[in-house]
Amino acid sequence: MAKSAEVKLAIFGRAGVGKSALVVRFLTKRFIWEYDPTLESTYRHQATIDDEVVSMEILDTAGQEDVIQKEGHVRWGEGFVLVYDITDRGSFEEVLPLKNLLDEVKKPKNVTLILVGNKADLDHSRQVSTEEGEKLATELACAFYECSACTGEGNIMEAFYELCREVRRRKMVQGKTRRRSSTTHVKQAINKMLTKISS
Repeated sequence: MAKSAEVKLAIFGRAGVGKSALVVRFLTKRFIWEYDPTLESTYRHQATIDDEVVSMEILDTAGQEDVIQKEGHVRWGEGFVLVYDITDRGSFEEVLPLKNLLDEVKKPKNVTLILVGNKADLDHSRQVSTEEGEKLATELACAFYECSACTGEGNIMEAFYELCREVRRRKMVQGKTRRRSSTTHVKQAINKMLTKISS
């Protein structure tokens, strides 16, 4: 049996934006009303995406970590979900500093991420328009999803799957680049040896 592809995803956002609820909705298709916002959890999940078995390790951060903890989470992750609450403008304004942290820790600056506006069921209390979310996603060069962990509206599963696809694509490109690079080094070493022998 073929080994499954492994992907490490980290969920970031201010405490209370619904990170845990999104993860639980994705994993179980259920909504749980109460969470301990200070807890950090890691989940394992396996899914078939585009006929490939993908093993996901999902880190649900508490949203209250200090910079050193956040940097550790960024180093660990391969793909990132940046979450804000559409009814909380402050949570939206924290997205760009989070992206800057990702870029700072993950160099070169080609971080794989998606932007998620949560709590779309609370449209009557909206402080961040869909257009603002789309505009920010364009600036961040990432996919944007507006959804509700509470009602399941929006395509939460597709958001996670698309992030996994993008992480897999990047890994394949990096693998090919590394193989090309090592092949080039071998060719250069052989050429040097042949040059020495012929001289």
